[in-house]
Amino acid sequence: MATSPSTAVIPTSPTGPGRRPKTGRMVWVTLVWGACFVVIGWGLPDAPVLWFAALRALLAMGALVALGGVQHRPLPPDSRSWALIAVFGLVDVTAGLGAMFAGAAGAAKGTAAVLANAQPLLIVLPAWWFYRERPTRATTAALILGFAGLGLVASADGTSSGPWLSLGAAAAAAGGTLLARRLRHVDVLVASGWHLLLGGVVLAAWASATEGMPHIRWSPSFIAALAFLALAGTAATSVAWFTEARRARLDQLTAWTFLVPVVGLGLAAALLGERPTGRTLAGLGAVLVALWLTQRPRRTPAPPANPARRSAPDVAGNTAVPTARPAGPIRTVGDLRVQDVT
Repeated sequence: MATSPSTAVIPTSPTGPGRRPKTGRMVWVTLVWGACFVVIGWGLPDAPVLWFAALRALLAMGALVALGGVQHRPLPPDSRSWALIAVFGLVDVTAGLGAMFAGAAGAAKGTAAVLANAQPLLIVLPAWWFYRERPTRATTAALILGFAGLGLVASADGTSSGPWLSLGAAAAAAGGTLLARRLRHVDVLVASGWHLLLGGVVLAAWASATEGMPHIRWSPSFIAALAFLALAGTAATSVAWFTEARRARLDQLTAWTFLVPVVGLGLAAALLGERPTGRTLAGLGAVLVALWLTQRPRRTPAPPANPARRSAPDVAGNTAVPTARPAGPIRTVGDLRVQDVT
């Protein structure tokens, strides 16, 4: 009598979501992002906050869209992809960059760097819900500890709106990373460029409505700051980050942004003369411990061998030697590879 087939889950391919982020790539991304908070401080005296953010997005967009055109990168294939890119731009660029610049204007640059990079703590539960990336006990402990550390950092700045705007920027960045995973089928450079265009245009409209016509002093320091923020801090890092978002576990990827405040606080102290308080340092220490907890190697048990099937005893009461169960072809279901075993 034939038995109904069972399904075995095959470990995810090394090329699919679930790999660790590439260390070298993540180091330079976090270094650049940490420097961005200090560079924003250099440029803010010469431009209104939202117009500065919009110019950063639109200049980065121009570089990526031009590069995609020169390289003949394929455009998104359907209206659903374009709709996702539009939402991606509104969340990651309009809300994210707008809140980041406003937060940097209303808080110490080191504090803003800490809070705007709370993404690792905000993405764990959505990643579990949408992509079945279940957090470990260590990750759960990191969540609790990291939130406590961020609370210390935020409270050190009093009741100003800057710290909370920076946390809003972190929430928008987490949403953008989740949406980037949904756009795996779209060329990463094209998706990055067009989401900056759509989000940047809305951000410019927001700036026009709230700040009026831009009054910008095009000083050499402002031009240098804008070029760094747009080309290194947005165009290059966006492509690198969203490439990793397609291939790596999101909790392990976003945990790298915990290092951004280390760079931001160090540069703010060295170049801007900002001295972190004891409460800020305590909160930062808690955040770094949370990073260590999320980056510890995951202990995964070895997959069990294919179960063997025993034949029924014959009339003499003897039992046949176990026979291997034949396996069917491997197929893909969502993010999993499965194999039917008959």
